[in-house]
Amino acid sequence: MVTGASSIAGRVAVVTGGGSGIGRALALGLAREGAQVVVADVDEPGMAETLAGVRARGPEGLAVRTDVADLAQVRALADRAFARFGAVHILCNNAGVVVHGGLETATYQDWQWLIGVNLWGVVHGLLAFLPRMIARGQGGHVVNTASMAGLIASQGLGIYNTTKYAVVGLSETLAKDLRPHGIGVSVLCPMGVATRIREADRNRPAALRNEAGAPEAGEVTLIGRTLSPDKVAERTIRAIRAGELYVITHDEALVPLRRRFQRIEQAIVKRPPE
Repeated sequence: MVTGASSIAGRVAVVTGGGSGIGRALALGLAREGAQVVVADVDEPGMAETLAGVRARGPEGLAVRTDVADLAQVRALADRAFARFGAVHILCNNAGVVVHGGLETATYQDWQWLIGVNLWGVVHGLLAFLPRMIARGQGGHVVNTASMAGLIASQGLGIYNTTKYAVVGLSETLAKDLRPHGIGVSVLCPMGVATRIREADRNRPAALRNEAGAPEAGEVTLIGRTLSPDKVAERTIRAIRAGELYVITHDEALVPLRRRFQRIEQAIVKRPPE
């Protein structure tokens, strides 16, 4: 596992969605800790800015344009990373997109796009990197970016909720499966973060454009504070060092989480005897 105060220095990290937001903050934070960082994104100018920041902090870096919804591109990313650095120790499956509106207004293209990036992007990362990480026997850590929307469903975010719930369940199982290999797993579940995810449509493939246009429901107003990506990255890097599964960045998440599990408990407690 990648644990301990000096665990990140000298390691190799791959960060998808590294062109902005949480991905950029993770890439720069890991570089600050002494990791060599591979930045992946479809946003090439943003990716170049992140790479410049990585190199300014000292470690070597690499940028590879990657659409995580395409397994071939993620496998090519892994090939480049292993060819350049010989190993990958920290894999951050971070790329994510969102659409707003009720499920009754969702289009097939909406479903394809979000599942392709948010869920298949994580699966593709595991398929492309894990076998080689395990074969090298050096341990490591996987970070999958989910959301508080993967633990508490919010109205108007149905497709996003679906993908993030799946990432949480995947991560919980992955942590058990990878324990014998010395590879830790963290699932990142933030509430509001000051990123450009609300502008995700800027990178939406033309073939998956929503011909119906933006839903009338508009964007969802999130509860709680809006944290900076740097704060979220700091908390995530601490979780990598400590080998923590859940990365809950907002204390105010505790109240709605308790309400959810109390409702589940009551569904059992109040059930008539059979």
